[in-house]
Amino acid sequence: MIGLKVTDLSFHYPDRTQVLNGINFQIEPGERVGLLGPNGAGKTTLLLHLNGLLRAAEGTIQVGDLTLSDEVLSEVRRMVGFVFQDPDDQLFMATVAEDVAFGPRNFGFGQAEVDRRVESALEAVGESDLAPRAPHHLSGGERRKVAIATVLSTDSALLVLDEPTSNLDPAGRRELVNLLASLPATLLVVSHDLPFVLELCPRSLIIDQGRIVADGETRQLLLDRELLAKHRLELAYGFDPANIADR
Repeated sequence: MIGLKVTDLSFHYPDRTQVLNGINFQIEPGERVGLLGPNGAGKTTLLLHLNGLLRAAEGTIQVGDLTLSDEVLSEVRRMVGFVFQDPDDQLFMATVAEDVAFGPRNFGFGQAEVDRRVESALEAVGESDLAPRAPHHLSGGERRKVAIATVLSTDSALLVLDEPTSNLDPAGRRELVNLLASLPATLLVVSHDLPFVLELCPRSLIIDQGRIVADGETRQLLLDRELLAKHRLELAYGFDPANIADR
């Protein structure tokens, strides 16, 4: 497990549209942290910076002991596993095993080590039997778990997940909570599913208009109805964070 430190991170698109404005936060090794905010707040843009898919105009990103730069980009990408909102953006090979093997093979591991990593990653997500299956024949929950296996196979110590519960049924959502809570990794999770974040992440950040506007215990943030309303966050009807036991 590794930590993450973001300092004074700012980013604008080529048309000068400012998306991130001086982002600062730190996540300790092993923490599970939610990232909440309305549409257009900068959540996904921030995530795409964490393994260099986007590069900031200003600021620094420290992953473990490494400060993100061109010189260490490949190593940081190996440490930071990005799970996209749509698993179909991540699964593109003919079989599950080939998809999970893609990362380790791309990093230059030999076949025996690749095979070991594929087996270990699929076992970690409880889907060893899926190895010979075609990804497009899987259920939404199965594809989500295979997408997570693709980053576990590279020994990613920091997992970054973008809307991981989208298109999952209640059973798949429950399985995902249990899986993510069991992983020995640092997690940063973007989600509009506030009950999911409360169950999985003891701490959350709220981002709006490219700035971190709140950082604290998830339950306390979700109990602040004025804060939620101000930043266009809304709990499901009848859901009361005070009634949910800590995991």
